[in-house]
Amino acid sequence: MSAPAAHQPRPQPDTQPNLQPNLQPNLQPNLQPVSREGAPRRRLHGLHAKFIAVICIAMLVVLALIGVMWQRQTEMQREVLRTSQDAVRTLVSDRLRERGEAQVAQLADLLANPMYYFDLAAIGEASRSVLGQSDVAYVLVYDAEGNVLHDGSGDIPTFGQRMRDPLAERIVAADGPLVSTDADLLDVSMPIRIGDQRLGGVRVGYSLTRMRTEEVAVAERMRSALDEIGSRHLAWIALLLLSLLALFVAVGVILERTLVMPIRALASAARRIEAGDFSAQLPQAAPDDEVGSLVDAFSRMARSIDRHDREMRRMAYTDALTGLDNRLAFREMLDLRLMELRGIGRQIALLFADLDDFKRVNDTLGHDVGDDVLVQCAGRIRSVVERFGGPHAQHARFGGDEFVILLQADHEPGGDVRALAARVAEQLVAELGRPVVAQDRQVFLGTSIGITLFPDDASGATMLMKNGDIAMYQAKLAGKHCYRFYSRAMDQAVSRRVRIEHDLREAWERGELSLCYQPIFRLADRRLVGAEALLRWDHPIHGPVAPSVFIDVAEQSGLIEVIGPEVVRRACVDAMRWRRGGPLHADVFVSINVSARQLRSVDFRERILAALEESGLPAWLMHLELTETAVLADEHQAREILGSLRDHGVRVWLDDFGTGFSGLSHLRRVPVDGVKIDRSFIADMLRDPDDLALTAAIIAMAHSLGMTVVAEGVEKEGQAVLLRDRDCDLAQGYWFGHPLPLDAFLALLDAELPQGMPATSAS
Repeated sequence: MSAPAAHQPRPQPDTQPNLQPNLQPNLQPNLQPVSREGAPRRRLHGLHAKFIAVICIAMLVVLALIGVMWQRQTEMQREVLRTSQDAVRTLVSDRLRERGEAQVAQLADLLANPMYYFDLAAIGEASRSVLGQSDVAYVLVYDAEGNVLHDGSGDIPTFGQRMRDPLAERIVAADGPLVSTDADLLDVSMPIRIGDQRLGGVRVGYSLTRMRTEEVAVAERMRSALDEIGSRHLAWIALLLLSLLALFVAVGVILERTLVMPIRALASAARRIEAGDFSAQLPQAAPDDEVGSLVDAFSRMARSIDRHDREMRRMAYTDALTGLDNRLAFREMLDLRLMELRGIGRQIALLFADLDDFKRVNDTLGHDVGDDVLVQCAGRIRSVVERFGGPHAQHARFGGDEFVILLQADHEPGGDVRALAARVAEQLVAELGRPVVAQDRQVFLGTSIGITLFPDDASGATMLMKNGDIAMYQAKLAGKHCYRFYSRAMDQAVSRRVRIEHDLREAWERGELSLCYQPIFRLADRRLVGAEALLRWDHPIHGPVAPSVFIDVAEQSGLIEVIGPEVVRRACVDAMRWRRGGPLHADVFVSINVSARQLRSVDFRERILAALEESGLPAWLMHLELTETAVLADEHQAREILGSLRDHGVRVWLDDFGTGFSGLSHLRRVPVDGVKIDRSFIADMLRDPDDLALTAAIIAMAHSLGMTVVAEGVEKEGQAVLLRDRDCDLAQGYWFGHPLPLDAFLALLDAELPQGMPATSAS
């Protein structure tokens, strides 16, 4: 999504709070006022005059010395003021830059999943959380072409507009963080990636206006204090030198110790604070004079900066929701751990855990419930790691519903870290498989865990985390709620899956995808009454691709939401073709498979009704097939959507019945017109009495609820006979007919029906 309009970042009014600390001075004054006594007038003549002249000369010398000292003091004040200003400016700028980089990096990680799924609500929520900070002028989330996706506002007036400010091209082309500073603004940008895929980026502008204003104010206060201090102390020196020249040196020492040395100590402390050392000792000074006030003010400022530094570090390295370490903290810890263990023969295991179907919780129950679930899951992970992980175990929230655990075998080098990882993974799968009660809602999840070992699988942190992610993905493919160890073969599987996904994206437009139709017969009179639409892919290079392969890829990648509506539309058009073939074909229905992801789509109902309206197909001739897991994933939503479609005449069948977790209660609550007995029961019913009994029970149960029963995978005559004798309504399988292209299916409609099935039971 893009738009040609440009967007120029607009800094917001600076609302940076006053960061000056509020601490009480803890030192008492130690300087006493100097008393003055007037001398009586004396007549000046003779030697006395010479004495007076000498005194005058001495006074002139003293005045000259005072002038020299004044010049020296002034230069010193300017040097101290300049040094302090530079130190404060550098310190504040560096802290703001570090905070900005850490915050933008954290925001980029937080936006990875919402950007991948184009979840504008989640993107807006994350943007507004940062935009609400007082010194943030703007937040821009942009796609890979530099088009604005969100600016943190409610109506997103800049949505789709291209960034055309002077920094835009550099920011969009940058492979890493990019920081730019001008007089009034600090701009920090960070690309957003998932793996090697670049999704876009985020940039945050921090206003420097308040910081500059505070710098000027501090400088003015420091200059005023230094001027006042200099004047006062030079007056004391002059009085003391005029009274007694012998005390001149002593007064100079006092001046050096009470003024110059504290200020130089402050400058030294400022440089140490600039370097990140907040333990610098400040000079002792009287709190009620200017130097003491300066020391006290500097001390409070240093403590305030220290507090803010610790808070920013805590925010940068801690997950705000769960209290666990975040991705940044875990990565730094992992790098350090690998550096320590490299070359000493010890292994570590990285566990990459992802909650199963967590998105469904946010989509159906709301983000508040989702957050509560994440907090409870984090607590269970913490408990398992503390009990079974050993003293060196570390865990963190990697982002979204992903968690990482680092395990190290204790004691001697070569410890069995693989067994430790398997034991911890088993405990995690068990704990996270228990229901979670969040806000009076019972949520059933699970977790898929990928495990990779150092140094067996990888020697660097990046590859280690990549391998853990690959292994976790394989656990998802294995059925979820399990764990898998990384192997080299997984890389090939992932690469193959990526290639399939890439080729599948434009397969429909290239004409590589087509529909075949497997006939469905009524067992009572062996009449062809319908057909199941089956998607086929004829790859131009690799030839036919198994549906079990590319359908799964389409589900995982989200392509099913694009391909699925096209399948529905095409199936409706084809059904109208055979319906126009004659009155004998008018009642032949089409059955279409619908995935759980399609059912969760916001416009699923509208797309189904639109396909019926465009094709002219009567609604009662469309049968939607859904698996048990698709229906039970969100029973409330399924009941609403399917109920509305049934009100329009669409029939709903429950596919693969008997392999999931259904019960009579679910069948009563969810609007279902029929069930399809899974082929696994049909395959062994001739030799396995238990399968035959279960099949008969399913038929009887469904009929008692007023449902149609369809048997799939019928490949033998005996299976068809047994099913007919037990009052099964419909059947499909290779014995009745293979999936056929449309033209072949139309020819079948006019042909003689399959022969060979006896009219009576052959028990």
